[in-house]
Parts: sequence; structure tokens; C-alpha cells
Amino acid sequence: MKSTLLIVDDDDEIRTQLRWALSTDYEVIEAENRYKAVQLFQTHKPSVVLLDLGLPPHTGTPEEGLATLSKILDIESHTKVVIASGQNERDTALQAVGSGAYDFLAKPVDVEELKQLLKRCFHVAKLETDFRSMQRAMQSDGFDGMLGNSPAMQSVFGAIRKVAASEAPVLVLGESGTGKEVASRAIHQHSSRRDGPFIAINCSAIPETLLESELFGHEKGAFTGAHIQRKGRIEHASGGTLFLDEIGEIPLAIQVKLLRFLQEQTIERIGGRGEIEVDARVIAATNADLEKGIKEGTFREDFFYRLAVVRLMLPPLRDRGEDIRLVAQSFLHRFSAENNRQNLTFGQEAIRAIYRHGWPGNIRELQNRVRRAVIMGESNRLSAADLELDNLAAGFQAITLKDARENLEREMIRAALKKNGGKMAPAAVELGISRPTLYDLMDKLGLQKTNQET
Repeated sequence: MKSTLLIVDDDDEIRTQLRWALSTDYEVIEAENRYKAVQLFQTHKPSVVLLDLGLPPHTGTPEEGLATLSKILDIESHTKVVIASGQNERDTALQAVGSGAYDFLAKPVDVEELKQLLKRCFHVAKLETDFRSMQRAMQSDGFDGMLGNSPAMQSVFGAIRKVAASEAPVLVLGESGTGKEVASRAIHQHSSRRDGPFIAINCSAIPETLLESELFGHEKGAFTGAHIQRKGRIEHASGGTLFLDEIGEIPLAIQVKLLRFLQEQTIERIGGRGEIEVDARVIAATNADLEKGIKEGTFREDFFYRLAVVRLMLPPLRDRGEDIRLVAQSFLHRFSAENNRQNLTFGQEAIRAIYRHGWPGNIRELQNRVRRAVIMGESNRLSAADLELDNLAAGFQAITLKDARENLEREMIRAALKKNGGKMAPAAVELGISRPTLYDLMDKLGLQKTNQET
């Protein structure tokens, strides 16, 4: 079935010419004034409208055209409205684009150029419609924050549904920023433990001397400063799920105690003498190569196989095709609502830059760039510059993806260190990686380490 295109123009001859040129590809409906245009739009709800600014009764001014644009976007804000304007109306056409129109063409309209633009408009409109449908479906399935129509993500969603029905430990793998905690929460929400707690702990963000107490708790007087009995995170997770992020950073001694808990479902608090039964499921996550850690002696093999009964691999954003745009649109919708900025869209230049970028920081990087663009962008159409992708995109044409990725990593590390006064630990937390990983990255990228360790 053909897509419906609404043409709004007071010139009957122009409408006839456009109908003949476009009717092979589209179901064309026509209006010569604002009243009829709004009436037809409400009846047919076309996703694309071609709009002339000079409409009766004031054909010499853009008032009626702009009013028609405003009314159409009030009815359906996602409509792609293309403005057809004379050369002397260029500034007004740009004003219309700033008010939510998708693009503009100068009169007399070049039919081939118009066909290409309309094809792009309908394609974008379909992507956005698919995204909204998928978002509703994902929300009804309980995958909070997880979006994706790519085969890789559909496979992930299927795996989550399967593993959620079991009690087996799960090891979630993937690069930094791919959404490992979000996936872990989705497993919890789909499981029989959904009404129990979801207790998360970042194993790399807690000093080694405190990590054992955080996990297992302690008895009063167990060590200096232990003035009261304190339950650990494992006990707090009883009846629910314990999420161990950055599991690769756990010291060997604590790996032994966690292995015992996985085998027997019992723990001992520090300073305690009795075993405590705890009914908690364990989900762990890491971006590290644990099998390499086993070979190097930093990760126990028996602990690895206890954790990795089921392995869930999350794909990097660069391997998810059209999902990149869907996720970007999701963030745009959320942050525009949070900042009370209506009718924000990505310009074509921004969309091209989004597809070209390698996204070494994955979803977390995309989220940060879109949030900044919504806050700092001055137009309703966000540009590659608003996303700070203009220089990066140009650079990718002259260098390899690996070099571009390393350049961005250097930029992000320097910015995090500067923001945190050169302190490595808080910089690592902000970057979403462990401190040892930050050290390794800085060595690889040739960055000098600071002497501030806290």
C-alpha cells in the first residue's frame, strides 16, 4: 500500500503537476488552504506533508503557512513537513525549520530533488514509527531502558527471557557502556525474584580493605571501628538478586569466599562464628577477559565456571546497525522532556555523524552526547556540532577507526582527570571503568599517570 502524501499549495497548476509527478509512488491528497489542510491531515494522518508558505487569504505573507505548520505539529509532532518556498522566502523557510519543519526546498521545485527528499522523509518517519512501537513493546515486556531491533539485540532479549526463568548464576560480558547492569536488572525483573531486592555493588569502586566487609558484613568488634553489627550486601540481597559489577577486580581471597557462597548458599560475617544461610541469585558482569585472568593467575578457574553457568554477551553499539539511531532518538525524547524542549530533532548532518562515529564509549557515550546537545543546542534541529561529532566525523575520513577510537579515549581520560583534579579513582568511576583498567589504558595510549591516587 502506498504511503500518503499531503500537498498544501494554493496554486492549482502546481498541485496538478506535483500530483502527476508523485502519484506513482504515493497516495497524493491536496489542500489549497489551512482549513482543508488541517481537515485532511486529521482524517488521513500522513507522515509527510509538502507545505507552501503563501496560503490564502494572505498569499503574500508566510502567516497562514506558518500557522498551518504549527497546527499540524500540534496534532502530530513527529510529522515530517517539507516547506516549499520562493527565493525571497528563504529566511522565513529557515524560521519554519527552526519551528519544527523537517526541511525546505526553493521554488520552482526540482522534481528529482523533491523525490529524493520525500523518500528520505518517509524512511525517517518509518524508522521513528518502528522505534515508538518497539519502545512500547519493550516496556510491556519489562526491558526497562533496553532498546534494539537488530538481530544481535533480539538474541539478547531472547536469552534474557530464558535465563530469567532459571536460578543459575549469570555472567554478563561486554565492553564498557554496553548496558550490562540494565540487562542484569531485566533478568531480575523477569525472574520469580522480581518482588525481592536487586542489590548492586561495583567491585572496582570499593577499596580492597573494605570490600570483604561490604559483601559479607561484620560483627561488632570484629576490627577497629566496627562499633555495631552490620549486614553485608549479600545478606541484603536475600530473596532477590546480587549484582556484582566489575567482577574481574575482586581479589583472590574474596573470590574464595564468594565461591563458597555460590556452592553452599551460606556466608560468615567478618568476626562471626556461625554460618548464615542466604537465598540470593548472583549475576556478575565485566568488560575484562576473565579467561586471560585465569592464565595469569589473577582469577580462579573454579570461581569462573561457577559464575559463568550462563554467559550473556552484549554487543557494542557500533555492531548494532539501525539500533544506534533508535537509541539516540530514545535519549533525545527523554532529555527533551526533562529540559522542556519540544519538537527537537536530529538534522541530517547529525544523523550521518551518528552512523559514522565508532562509539568507543557505547550507549553511555551516546547518552552523554545527546544530553549535552539537548542542553546546549540552540536550534530545534540538533547538529553534529551540538553532539560534538563534527570534528570527529571529519577525522574518521583520514585515519583508521582504531586511531579515531584511541584519540577519543585520550580526550575522555584527560577530561575526566582534569574534572577530578588528577585523581585516578574518581576519574575511573566517571569513565565507568576500574582503576587498573584506567592504568592499562593510559599505558596503551601513552598518557602520563598522575601521583594522586585517591
